[in-house]
Amino acid sequence: MTWTFIVLMLALAATCVWLGNWQMHRLAEKEALIAAVDARLHADPIPVPPSTEWASLDLEALNFQPVSLTGSFRYNQTVTVFTSLLDGRGPASGPGFWVVTPFVLANGGTVFINRGFIPEDFQEAAIADGDNGDAQVTISGLFRPGEKAGFVTPGPNTSDRIEWVRDPVRLAAMVDPALAPIAPFYVDLPASAPGELPQGGETVVEFPNNHLGYAYTWYGFAIVAVVMLGFWIIRERSDRKG
Repeated sequence: MTWTFIVLMLALAATCVWLGNWQMHRLAEKEALIAAVDARLHADPIPVPPSTEWASLDLEALNFQPVSLTGSFRYNQTVTVFTSLLDGRGPASGPGFWVVTPFVLANGGTVFINRGFIPEDFQEAAIADGDNGDAQVTISGLFRPGEKAGFVTPGPNTSDRIEWVRDPVRLAAMVDPALAPIAPFYVDLPASAPGELPQGGETVVEFPNNHLGYAYTWYGFAIVAVVMLGFWIIRERSDRKG
């Protein structure tokens, strides 16, 4: 029994050390990701990938990359995505919607553009715009992989053109099929004039990074396990001598 306990405690300590090392490895990966994203955010826009490359794109490798697009908006196909904006960079915040409009590229294909945030009271006006926006324009914004619906995400409200996630696949089901192919990503527009709606520039760039704290915790458990084992061995020897 004595040796079994010693082996179990040493195995516990070794496991905790391994978990601490794994968290340190994850910390290095997260810091590299943060540095890469920071470099992308401050880079010049690149042309948005053409539709011929969409099927093979590494979406995460382009996340937060500034891109430029030339084409035309289809305002009458706008979909609103419910959200609650906390600590908005502009004056509008609270419950509201992202205004997401298809943008038909000059070289083919359609990209959903998140034009920004509007308060709840402006939702009907956002989807009532009948202008097709056929004029060709060049815009730039941040490349974003599509969001995924969770287990409890409601289905779309097609009658009011309301969605709950910025998922290009779900959004595509709300617009004219003739706009296909639809990009598997969307683009966030930057901030416009102060007070202008939709309120752009609300992209959240945040990566939780608690790996160092987790590593210290696991290393601490390893130390505690070894110290407890040491005290136990000392007590066992004292009991035998007594």
